[in-house]
Amino acid sequence: MDALDSNLQMASVPATCPTCHRPVEPTFYFCPNCGTSLKPAPLPTTPLAQTLVYAHSVALPMLLFITIGQWRGHRYYKSADDTEHAIGVVAWTLLILSTVLSIWLAWVGTQMAIQSSVAQINADMSI
Repeated sequence: MDALDSNLQMASVPATCPTCHRPVEPTFYFCPNCGTSLKPAPLPTTPLAQTLVYAHSVALPMLLFITIGQWRGHRYYKSADDTEHAIGVVAWTLLILSTVLSIWLAWVGTQMAIQSSVAQINADMSI
């Protein structure tokens, strides 16, 4: 029981900012005195945030991965929070599926264009 009490006391004692050495609460993301980042803020898990991440995951291959730097799916996937990690898993799944679909559609479209060209050439040569 003593170990539990000491852990509770340690959790209630505020830590100090590594830059200005002022006391900060364990729940702070930034030091209120100097603005130093103490820990990363949690990623948003609202339905709108999820929709934006999923839509970007689906559209990314069609944008030829130009906006990969703004894709947040990997940050969600690496998160220790279960909800954020689940969003990341869905985002990666959508990205992979939409990439495969885009490649398949490009392949099929190319094959159809080649077949159409060959058929046109054959038709022109038989005249």
